[in-house]
Amino acid sequence: MGRLAFIFPGQGSQFVGMAKDLYDRCEYVKQTYKRANEILGFDLAEICFNGPEEELKQTRVTQPAIFVHSALLINFFSDKNIKPAMAAGHSLGEYSALYCAEALTFDDTLRLVKVRAELMQKAGEINKGTMAAFIGLQEDVVAEVCESASSAGVVQVANFNSPGQIVISGSVAGVNRAIEIAKEKGAKRAILLGVGGAFHSPLMEYASEGLQKALAEVEIKPTSIPVYSNVHAKPITQPDEIRQLLAAQLTSPVQWLKIVRNMIQDGASEFYEVGPGSVLRGLLKRINREVTGKSIGKLSDLENN
Repeated sequence: MGRLAFIFPGQGSQFVGMAKDLYDRCEYVKQTYKRANEILGFDLAEICFNGPEEELKQTRVTQPAIFVHSALLINFFSDKNIKPAMAAGHSLGEYSALYCAEALTFDDTLRLVKVRAELMQKAGEINKGTMAAFIGLQEDVVAEVCESASSAGVVQVANFNSPGQIVISGSVAGVNRAIEIAKEKGAKRAILLGVGGAFHSPLMEYASEGLQKALAEVEIKPTSIPVYSNVHAKPITQPDEIRQLLAAQLTSPVQWLKIVRNMIQDGASEFYEVGPGSVLRGLLKRINREVTGKSIGKLSDLENN
């Protein structure tokens, strides 16, 4: 029998109005946002539901917004006694996966996400950088592109998302040069992403060091289910390893393609994308068409499940 996997989205899945339907129908959701506002020191619900979009897109807001949305849905599933056999999250989504796996409490996860988001935003201000998505180039070609462009500045792969979809990250000059070379090498698309820094690159070292300190102060328990690490795409269960890899994640590529393939190899045949948007379900289709994927982000998705 196939096994159920939960996958959790990362930055870029947010939208104005996210989780509003849950908030309007459930008192528990209102209480959760009230608690989140206390931890964060700003009105998360107001920005999530009413915007403006420019504020919601700020890293310090986006990351808590997405985690809280995913956490609410995790709790709904738990109430219905629907539990996954394994979990993974794309970048920020790894924190949602660890909350799902009971390694972290809601409060501690949100505190870590808050610190992570603030550190990443600050790192982006200290070391100006950007990211770009390439469509239609194989991994070895993208590696060559980054190597050739590195004479202009720091640049490396940030996300291995699906076959033929790879994101790079680095200095503005390095990424712009990589875009030029990628087009010369036949990329179908090579486009700059509207992000606040060079995430998953050496330019995030400041954030990684700061996050290490925050992780050392938080209680992390062994996971109740395997959570697949962004760094090496293998299951992690133990607190010390979780701490080490969450810090390393900020400067390392997200191995999403390998994660999904490893989960399928380990028996996953049905994937629920738990949180806003449907980015991961789209990637899942490109990785393996034989497994089923559902995006669960709204109350109607839960009721139809």
